[in-house]
Amino acid sequence: METTAYDPNNRGPAMRAAGLWMDETMDDFLARHLQAFPDKQAVVGYRVDRAQPFRLSYRELADRVNRAAAAMHRMGIGRGDVVSVQMPNWWEFAVLALACGRVGAALNPLMPIFRERELGFMLDSAQSKLLVVPKTYRGFDHEAMARDLKAQLPGLRHIAVVDGEGPDGFEQSMQAGPATQGIVVPEGATPLAPDDLAGLMFTSGTTGSPKGVMHSSNTMMACMHALSTRFGIGADDVYLASTPVGHTTGHVAVVLIGLRQGGTVVMQDLWDGRKGVDIMREEKVSYFAGSTPFLNDVCDAVAEGRPAPTALRIFLCGGAPIPPVLVEKARDQVGITVCSLWGMTEVLSGTLTEPQRASQKSASTDGRPLEGMDIRITDDDGREVPAGQAGRLKVRGAQMFLGYHRRPDIVAFDAEGWFDSGDLARQDDEGYIRICGRTKDVLIRGGENVPVVEIESLLLKHPAVQTAAIVGYPDARLGERACAFVTLRPGHALSLQDVQTHMLQCKVAKQYWPERLEVLQAMPATPTGKVQKFRLRELASAFSTPQA
Repeated sequence: METTAYDPNNRGPAMRAAGLWMDETMDDFLARHLQAFPDKQAVVGYRVDRAQPFRLSYRELADRVNRAAAAMHRMGIGRGDVVSVQMPNWWEFAVLALACGRVGAALNPLMPIFRERELGFMLDSAQSKLLVVPKTYRGFDHEAMARDLKAQLPGLRHIAVVDGEGPDGFEQSMQAGPATQGIVVPEGATPLAPDDLAGLMFTSGTTGSPKGVMHSSNTMMACMHALSTRFGIGADDVYLASTPVGHTTGHVAVVLIGLRQGGTVVMQDLWDGRKGVDIMREEKVSYFAGSTPFLNDVCDAVAEGRPAPTALRIFLCGGAPIPPVLVEKARDQVGITVCSLWGMTEVLSGTLTEPQRASQKSASTDGRPLEGMDIRITDDDGREVPAGQAGRLKVRGAQMFLGYHRRPDIVAFDAEGWFDSGDLARQDDEGYIRICGRTKDVLIRGGENVPVVEIESLLLKHPAVQTAAIVGYPDARLGERACAFVTLRPGHALSLQDVQTHMLQCKVAKQYWPERLEVLQAMPATPTGKVQKFRLRELASAFSTPQA
């Protein structure tokens, strides 16, 4: 097992000389906060099945982290190991995120929507030693799934179950022992170094199997520093984590950044716009992040009569372009400054619109490069194109990932350190970019990348399906929804219910299921037989829902 990530293109010296890699970990910041304000609220956890939120001060958070780290050390988890956490937005996630660093392990956050098919692949690829899950969430038995996976994966030695009973229960297995004070490193443990593998996050697998994206403390800290500097957020802010912590946005750009800055992180486990607005008002939330559906729901809740959350200043919006009408609604009806962001798992946050220009730029662009990040837009031959012309978006800099886990065969960077994002973009005269297409086949539903190739492959396994292609069609709330176009084998019929039953049997996350089915006599195709997806997108556009 590799114990550290690597430094592609030897970025370290230049990043350190420029002050972009600061060689600090989350423990360094936690230690400072314990000295400065030990009794300040660090984490507030809201759950739909609990009447009251669970609150932890920085002193109490540190104690919880100490206990979890000691438990991991007893399990034999140490430097270079991977801990997978499939959790809703519960306070336990914050504890585990910090505890992994204490023993030198990498945190692998996973979306709660994943089922056996996706989860089994990711756990095996990551060679995870510990999987932490909720007992149940949204009616699904995560504990049973975890036990089945543990029986199938020899490398998965331990599971811990939040709300579980017996020796695998989170309280019993991860929080046992006497109370602790300060920062406690288990005897014999080696905490994360700034360049070690600290975060392992999987791509959506849109062009094949999901890939494990490696980040270090230095790359993630560079992201947090750049965002906090441009936003002007700090210890006086309250950060709402309602976007999933299984995503980079929730994990790095809300939970970790809030704790790094010494703020209060409020966690909402099941998104509901009306409840979210109530929480924002109650907790005086000032910073919020997510995709456009979250913002749309907040605006709708206020329009329906919910009092606006007056402390809310900033909404970080990524995942898809923001409709101009939504920027105006958020500003005029709720008083929120909406800042557009472009990023991806490999890049973290590449470009961002600063609050001072948000009203002019957030609806028409995806921001300009953040501190320590460089972009270029080129043609297919690598030549830079003029301003205003679309081309391939390439990026490099302090926040870039360290490579793909256990995939040295994938050359991610060119000789000059540039990474081809797979997106098409154009840049205006002020340096702001606009994503205008994709070089790879991607469908983004509510900020979640749908693995189109994999779902098409599963559709082809249905006995009624001859050919299949999935495209997105515009949706006012989610950005895009998935439409499956199919041709059928002679003598067969197929309904959307049949497709959904097939997806369920394949144990695919529900968010990836097609939401519309269209049966064609023949697929539009090139003379060589390649499906013309642009033609299918034109057909699917008729199903779009208008903007409010």
